[in-house]
Amino acid sequence: MLAVTVFLQMLSFVIMIGAGMAAAKTNLLDETANQRMSALVLKLFGPMLTISSAASAAGNISLKSFGLTSLTALGMFGVYILIAAVSARLFDRDKEQQKLYKMMFVFSNLGFIGIPVVSSALGPEYVIYVTAFMLMYNVVFYTYGIVVAEGSFSRKALRGMVNSGTVFWLAAMVIVVFQIRLPEFILSAASYIGNVTTPLALMGVGYTMVHMKVKELFGDVRLYLFTVFKMLVLPLILLKMLRLFPVSGEFAAVCLVMFGMPNGNMPLVMGTQRGMDVKTCTSAIVLTTLLSVVTLPVLLAVSGF
Repeated sequence: MLAVTVFLQMLSFVIMIGAGMAAAKTNLLDETANQRMSALVLKLFGPMLTISSAASAAGNISLKSFGLTSLTALGMFGVYILIAAVSARLFDRDKEQQKLYKMMFVFSNLGFIGIPVVSSALGPEYVIYVTAFMLMYNVVFYTYGIVVAEGSFSRKALRGMVNSGTVFWLAAMVIVVFQIRLPEFILSAASYIGNVTTPLALMGVGYTMVHMKVKELFGDVRLYLFTVFKMLVLPLILLKMLRLFPVSGEFAAVCLVMFGMPNGNMPLVMGTQRGMDVKTCTSAIVLTTLLSVVTLPVLLAVSGF
């Protein structure tokens, strides 16, 4: 059942990527439009997704559970940040590509695949924990991600942290902590706008794929090593660390799914907006998404879930 769920989500990815490829081939999407689309995802659609996720969580999760999940998520991101800092140079000697590897290690596709997998495998009541992971994802992306993209912790990077992503994340935290119920028309608008994030980001993947050769997509051995390390080895290590604490089996299973997600789209969006060569990033998204059909069931089976 889990494999089928992941496979169907992968097909959704393929269709959206295909739409981007078709748009690129018919000149509906060019480089300028793709960069502007990436800017919209970063500065508007992504932040609105944060608000809609927070509004869905408000009142449906206790502050204790939210705090535990948030700390677990921050711990996960912290481990990946440390691992990325040490290992990025092993995957590529180019400084710009190392920035992308650092982001690829940390930022996975927690929501689009994570939500249906958790809902199907464990039950819809556990999806709320995915929301907590997604909120922490946003604050790390719009802070650490900015620093990585700039290349160092500079005054420019610090100014870059004051952006729509961090502002909306703070608003999201207020909504969750104080259990604020947004009016239905505001929640509906935020959800509709936020839901555009994934399709547009994946169309950006399709646009980049049109300008790549098959060998560039699937012929890089480093990306296979990266996938095994990121989606099998590290999740099992993190699960061992998590089990040192008194957590329920269901909560551990949710966290394991989050640990083992394939690469997300936001590093690609960030790199595209800044004019970086994102071909490796595109290959990683396609490859890790395809291989997640195998790696996720293996992770859950090996871990006894």
